[in-house]
Amino acid sequence: MGGLSGMDKFSHLEDKIYLTIEFAKKMREEKDKLEREITSLRHELSSVLEEKTRIEEKMEDLLSERDAMQLKVEAMLDAITIVVPDVAEAMQR
Repeated sequence: MGGLSGMDKFSHLEDKIYLTIEFAKKMREEKDKLEREITSLRHELSSVLEEKTRIEEKMEDLLSERDAMQLKVEAMLDAITIVVPDVAEAMQR
């Protein structure tokens, strides 16, 4: 039988164990790296969501301000049309 000797089998097993250990180290390093990246992305997401909320609130304020200004302009135009009838005709064209 042309099998491996006991020392050869042991050496082969030892090589496999060391390769497995190296693989486990790489997997642990990759896991740690991914966990750090997840933490970073969660912080970034939180910041982006806060910014989104701030922008939405600002947009609501601006829309309210626009509506208020529109009402004021319409009221001024109504007042002008009462005082100056020619303006009313021009606005209807």
